[in-house]
Amino acid sequence: MNFDISQFDSYREDNRREVKKAKGGLPVSLWETYSAFANCYGGVIILGVKENKDGSWHMTGLDNAAKLRRDFWDTIHNKNKVSINLLTDNDVEIFEENSGVIMVIHVPKAKREQKPVYINGDMFSGTFRRNWEGDYHCDRSEVLAMLRDQPEETADMKILQDMSLDVLNSETVHAYRNRHMAYRREHVWERLSDEEYLERIGAARMSARDHVLHPTAAGLLMFGEEYKILYEFPEYFLDYREVLDPTIRWTDRLQSSSGDWTGNLFDFFFRVYGKLVKDLKIPFKLEGITRIDDTPVHKALREALANCIVNTDFYFPRGIVIRKDADSIVMENPGSIRTGKEQMLKGGISDPRNKALMKMFNLIGIGERAGSGVPDIYSVWEQQGWKQPDVLEEYGPDRTILKLSFVKNTDKKALIKSADKKALIKNADKKKLTNKTRQQLEKITEWMEPDKEYRISEIAEHLGIKETRTRELMRVLIQLERIEAAGENKGRRYRKLV
Repeated sequence: MNFDISQFDSYREDNRREVKKAKGGLPVSLWETYSAFANCYGGVIILGVKENKDGSWHMTGLDNAAKLRRDFWDTIHNKNKVSINLLTDNDVEIFEENSGVIMVIHVPKAKREQKPVYINGDMFSGTFRRNWEGDYHCDRSEVLAMLRDQPEETADMKILQDMSLDVLNSETVHAYRNRHMAYRREHVWERLSDEEYLERIGAARMSARDHVLHPTAAGLLMFGEEYKILYEFPEYFLDYREVLDPTIRWTDRLQSSSGDWTGNLFDFFFRVYGKLVKDLKIPFKLEGITRIDDTPVHKALREALANCIVNTDFYFPRGIVIRKDADSIVMENPGSIRTGKEQMLKGGISDPRNKALMKMFNLIGIGERAGSGVPDIYSVWEQQGWKQPDVLEEYGPDRTILKLSFVKNTDKKALIKSADKKALIKNADKKKLTNKTRQQLEKITEWMEPDKEYRISEIAEHLGIKETRTRELMRVLIQLERIEAAGENKGRRYRKLV
């Protein structure tokens, strides 16, 4: 976050800014704020400033800014005081104004592998975070969650050495295999035994201790019975609530603890997805004379539900909660956003909390567009003219909330933008109905493989047409959301969307 001295009078303390007088030297609370900012989204600490009762600021100035700056650098390099120094020389600035001198410290957000950032040599008593009320002390569960997020090998890859593959529900495993083979016909894994197959998809791993296949945490979560999942994840809980009639507490409910179904993630996903799309008032589309019921909204809801699951910290309490009412869907999962909210909304970087679960969903055609899921959801909602989705983060304990509204957006700019996109798609539909164009588009999409990127020259060569005509066809396919493009000009590549 930037600090502009010319905007000083407009600033107020919030979850990214903190002021301290620092008249008697570096305040003790400075380091708590450093830890809090580093463990959240970063922020700015301003020394030599006092907050007024109305929230405005006034400069009190610093008696010896040069000494204060030296003391700051000496302390931040002291491992007994601060676990890690995230700053460079450019992150500390001195400003001289008529009323005095202030020091501005820019604290960046720590990387996942650097957290927790703590003070006084004690991780469990010296880790802080920031909310709108100020710095707060993290409890043990929050610190452990940061430690779980450090390694590249995610928690769901853990081998459960005290369990055998018998803990996995065979009917769920076979249901998964059937979906996989329907999605990727004649896959090379089709003839493998269940044990070999589970190892290939990451649901089982060979233990170095006894050289026997054991379930992974991901395998247990995806295919296990709920009461067995609780052995490893005592806080595990899945909850779907449907309230379509406000006079009734809920019109439908599905809980992992009910005992009348497996309670595992695979069965939860497809049961809940069916309930989410049951009442969608989305008109079907035609491709030629074929009716297409799987609209971009359906795909976005699958993406959102999978995203909720693969980013859950299953060691945290309260579990996954999905709520559906007449005009919205809310998805909540325990755990913070590993890439940070800002990066998640931009897209392009995939860092799921449960990589093995992500792989399993990918194998059956769900969540394949790594790093672009949330921006795609926003794009689909904009095209429908609905209110923009809302992503919220809560701390203590960590929780991520996605709110999807089916209420029409009243913002004129957004409506105009959405109308423009619909016009493009409508025009593309007209082009596609030209017999020759339709045949060429079908030839491209049938030839392209989902996990592969192609150059214009490759596609043109396959069709036996000029590159200029090929570019026109690719633009149509992009507008129809059949492919996506990455890169600029000569470096551009095209990828088929599933």
